[in-house]
Amino acid sequence: MTYKLSVLVIEDEKNICNFIETTLQTQNYKVFKSYSASEGLSLITSQCPDLILLDLGLPDLDGIEVIRQIRTWSNTPIIVISARNVEKEKVKALDLGADDYITKPFGTAELLARLRTALRHSQTTHLSSSTIHTFRNNELKMDFNRRLIMIKDEEIHLTQVEYKIVSLLAKNAGKVMTYDAIITNIWGPYADTNNRILRVNMANIRRKMETNPAEPKYIFTEIGIGYRMIEEDPC
Repeated sequence: MTYKLSVLVIEDEKNICNFIETTLQTQNYKVFKSYSASEGLSLITSQCPDLILLDLGLPDLDGIEVIRQIRTWSNTPIIVISARNVEKEKVKALDLGADDYITKPFGTAELLARLRTALRHSQTTHLSSSTIHTFRNNELKMDFNRRLIMIKDEEIHLTQVEYKIVSLLAKNAGKVMTYDAIITNIWGPYADTNNRILRVNMANIRRKMETNPAEPKYIFTEIGIGYRMIEEDPC
């Protein structure tokens, strides 16, 4: 059998690990399994998976530390598997370099969608941001060189800060950007991490871009975590 891509699952709950394995194998992914952090780290170096699914609650090493170690030498996309009501851990994982998270319990469709998004994003990250010139999703079109945003062929007039926020999210489309990551990118590493100024700007952005700001189509809120831009239309 020819596999399209390989996935390493680091999860100590065997029933969840087996569910993920079965789900991915039906979609023709090659799956490696590990029930501990130490074995998982070893498999990363020996098997070079295309993506890692990582549980934060491992028996031998905290998942946060696993992410920290992986990111010292590998850019392999990481999707965190987390329990409910652990927003702080999710934020920390994302800030350390995890690409996304999925919350237990989760279904097949959500798992596969998150995986496809992370893999698509990783395939474009080898390009520098300067080589990314446009973004398009249905009625939304962005031209980064011209600093132009169009919806239904009408220009959307944003402030400089608002444009920087939308541009940052678009260049990371499909990926969760934490509040702190956005604030650091836009206002610098010494900015106040109180996200009130970001929320105010986001409210203004949605008022200008969305037909119904309460039900956004383009930029979604990940409650307690940050924001996620809708994925770009496939070419």
